Amino acid sequence: MKLVTHSLSHPARKLKTLWLGGMAWLVGLLVALPVLSVVSNVLSTGSSDTWAHLASTVLPDYLWSTLWLCLGVGCGTASMGVGAAWLVTRYDFPLRSTMEWALVLPLAVPGYVMAYTYTDLLQYVGPVQTALREAFGWSRADYWFPDVRSLSGAVLLFSLVLYPYVYMLARTAFMERAGGMLEVGRSMGLGPWRSFWRVSLPLARPAIAAGVSLALMETLADFGAVSYFGVQTFTTGIYRAWFSLGDRVAAAQLATALLSFVILVLAFERISRGRARFHDTTLRHARFMAHRLRGWRATLAVLACLIPLVAGFMLPAGILMHMAVTDGDAQFGERFIELTRNSVTVSALTAALAVALALFMGYAARIHSSSWLVRSVHRVAGLGYALPGTVIAVGVLIPLARIDNILTDWLVRHVDWQSGLLMTGGIAGLVYACVVRFLTPAVQSVDAGLQKITPSMDNAARSLGLTPGATLRRVHFPLLRGSLLTAVLLVFIDVMKELPATLVLRPFNFDTLATQAYTLASDERLAEASTAALAIVVVGLLPLIVLSREIAKGRQGQASKH
Repeated sequence: MKLVTHSLSHPARKLKTLWLGGMAWLVGLLVALPVLSVVSNVLSTGSSDTWAHLASTVLPDYLWSTLWLCLGVGCGTASMGVGAAWLVTRYDFPLRSTMEWALVLPLAVPGYVMAYTYTDLLQYVGPVQTALREAFGWSRADYWFPDVRSLSGAVLLFSLVLYPYVYMLARTAFMERAGGMLEVGRSMGLGPWRSFWRVSLPLARPAIAAGVSLALMETLADFGAVSYFGVQTFTTGIYRAWFSLGDRVAAAQLATALLSFVILVLAFERISRGRARFHDTTLRHARFMAHRLRGWRATLAVLACLIPLVAGFMLPAGILMHMAVTDGDAQFGERFIELTRNSVTVSALTAALAVALALFMGYAARIHSSSWLVRSVHRVAGLGYALPGTVIAVGVLIPLARIDNILTDWLVRHVDWQSGLLMTGGIAGLVYACVVRFLTPAVQSVDAGLQKITPSMDNAARSLGLTPGATLRRVHFPLLRGSLLTAVLLVFIDVMKELPATLVLRPFNFDTLATQAYTLASDERLAEASTAALAIVVVGLLPLIVLSREIAKGRQGQASKH
């Protein structure tokens, strides 16, 4: 009797699994829609005058500024990240255990917040130049001081904020192969310096290239810092084409040019590996002892790690804290509560939707593991994180504005109701763009959690007659709570810091902590912007505390093996 029941239920179960795969494909299509919308406007002829004007005036500046910015940030993040990772992995010196986890803290400071704080510190009326004039009796004409609001200033600040991407990946590569690399270097008669250049660095090249690629994608996605510094990039050009010139097609064409830069960055990461293989299976677990530094060498190692930590986190956080606590213009109060509520609302809605979709897609991929279509959907879902928020915002606005116009006309014609803009007049469009932008961290966290669940549990659930939905609800969900919580936290923090998409898609009279900090800083009201900026930094510390603990555990686990 049971066999008959299962055989009869098999078509229904198969239908449900096919429905799950079809819905996953639909989610992938929704994620890809902004990109398709942007690309579809490349050959549009509706803005030939605007595009010709941009091409003859500012487009060369956008191109060269973006190229030099990427080149400078790539070199800066690679040098700081690799150097710090090699020091804390290869050598033993005072404060090394603290530096290992503290060196990731600059990731909590968004680039635009860093730009505001350093401008306040280094501008003509700032404390540094004021102290120099008072100490030496100088006037403006008596000395030269570098301008932080410049392309070189943007390169330095982005390098300070984004080097932890390279540091974390390079440190992991060095730790995994440290013993083997030292054995190879000693067998070749190489000293520590030559061993680093000829053995360690080539083996860690894939990790370094991946970290630099992440840093460059974040640089290309930034709007607040480059706009505040007056650096002409494709991101600022998209914003101006949309709002100043009112030309959505020209904005989409610039967005496509920026998308090509992202593709080049991703291609650089892939080509840098080539056909080379970087396995180290024979020496991976070789015993190694960190070389103890003493005297002036230990002091130099501490300073080398302390400088990026102080400049990238401690100094800007301290400046924000000082302005927020001591300055009378700091905006604590009812307005601050409203901004926080708006930021939390958008972040919470995005996190909930992104994690739900990630769980849905991850489970569909688990059931249809042999389907190329479902695997393709997974790759498409990861596309959003590689795209700047401005590109996604433009790609979302174009189709949603058309849908709004169609809905409004239909409601007026058939129901006689003036509904207004349903999609772009509220936060629906903003939440949609943020889901597309930050679905990748949620998908990765859910996939990591699902991989820890053995397939035998799925087989046992099927043998008991459970449907895929019941299996997910009663078996997988309780085991995935930790991974889901991590995914929610990561997406929530990313949305709290997101500026470009929020600036483009926010409804009228709807401000968040990020847009408030940008608006006040643009008006040179840095003290008033400090409260919103400080709140973003404090919230950004939450996932980094978890990450820092994992780094500390990794070092303890590595030490226990030896």
